[in-house]
Amino acid sequence: MPSSALRHAERSSEELIDLLRRSAEPLPDIDAPEFATAFSRYGDARVVLIGEASHGTSEFYRARVAITKRLIEQHGFNIVAIEGDWPDAARIDRHVRRVEVSADEETAFARFPSWMWRNRETLEFVRWLRGHNVGREPAERVEFRGLDIYSLRASMEAVLRYLESSDPARAAEARQRYACLTPWQDDPAAYGQHVEWGDGDSCEAAVIEQLSELLWARLESLERDEGLFDAAQNARVVRSAEQYYRLMYRASVSSWNLRDNHMFDTLKQVLKHRGRQAKAVVWAHNSHIGDAAATAMGWQGEFNLGQLCRIGWGDDAVLIGMGTDHGEVAAADDWGGELKIKSVLPSRADSWESLFLRVGLPASLTDWRGAGKNALRHALGEPLLQRAIGVVYRPQSERQSHYYESVLGEQFDAYLWFARTSPITPLNSSGAFAQGHDADIVPFGV
Repeated sequence: MPSSALRHAERSSEELIDLLRRSAEPLPDIDAPEFATAFSRYGDARVVLIGEASHGTSEFYRARVAITKRLIEQHGFNIVAIEGDWPDAARIDRHVRRVEVSADEETAFARFPSWMWRNRETLEFVRWLRGHNVGREPAERVEFRGLDIYSLRASMEAVLRYLESSDPARAAEARQRYACLTPWQDDPAAYGQHVEWGDGDSCEAAVIEQLSELLWARLESLERDEGLFDAAQNARVVRSAEQYYRLMYRASVSSWNLRDNHMFDTLKQVLKHRGRQAKAVVWAHNSHIGDAAATAMGWQGEFNLGQLCRIGWGDDAVLIGMGTDHGEVAAADDWGGELKIKSVLPSRADSWESLFLRVGLPASLTDWRGAGKNALRHALGEPLLQRAIGVVYRPQSERQSHYYESVLGEQFDAYLWFARTSPITPLNSSGAFAQGHDADIVPFGV
């Protein structure tokens, strides 16, 4: 780059940092009662989506908890929807809404990556939510829902369990339909390979038939049947999962889009089921929460949950991203690998994280939603790199594995910043905290 162009770029960067210093609102400690006060500005929304730059960072989880508590207590939000599987979240939902739980239900969030939801931060929120619902009428209790797609086996079992208790004849029919998928229920990726690359038959028609039957049953039902709603949603998961594992072997864009479309459809179903007063807080990764149209993902043909929410609800959907510069994170080396506590490298100089680090605040909220914020939104309108750490973190290939371009001012409505972060505290396989023991681990199992 010529020296004049370099000086211009440096001057523009300094001007942006100065604007961010004037716009960023310092935040107190997450545990301070006043931490979430600033987030009441989003209380008028129908859906508030709160992201995370990694799945294993304590500050991101704790901040979401504090914000969500305020939105529930002060602004009438009554649904918490997470990037987690429907049957696992339903186990938590029955616990927090004090619904009778079957003795044969499996431990919630036990499969890889278990630490994503089986951690101290989530458990403490679940305890709070159960306490918050005490004394409230069933229709007024806050729900806890899962939006994701990976629970093929558990969702099939949930459908069959409901039908066996309500209509044994239809349960037998459902078991015959799902027999096509049963051999693959513990390895659904192998099913996709078998159909797409082998000579196996697709189970698509059978799972669609089962879903259609349950949806008709819901339409014909004159009551707000929670069991039927849960069974129908699990049938939706089975339908989407069957498609997802086949699309994995065609194109990653198609499988990503199907997954996020499923999450959006699930969120719509939950809001519709709740009724006209429904208001939801969504917890998921930045890559799902931020508008994909403003990122390299979208430029390559992918869309996501945040983008669909903006299209569906406009200004009634608020998208909040999060970021950090350095610290530690709970993550694995590879998918299915062992959990490790890893050091997060300082952010790259050409990233959004580096700009926010140079602002100089340890924790801040920067908001560009609504009128009067055009200058800031415009200043955040150039593409820079943004870091995304999932359940896998590979520092040795961080640029290729974890950075993508984004236009922050279009991707989010606001950005929550923590300069240094620490790892979540996972629960061990028995449900106790990995550091120390806690006997009250319901509903995560023992």
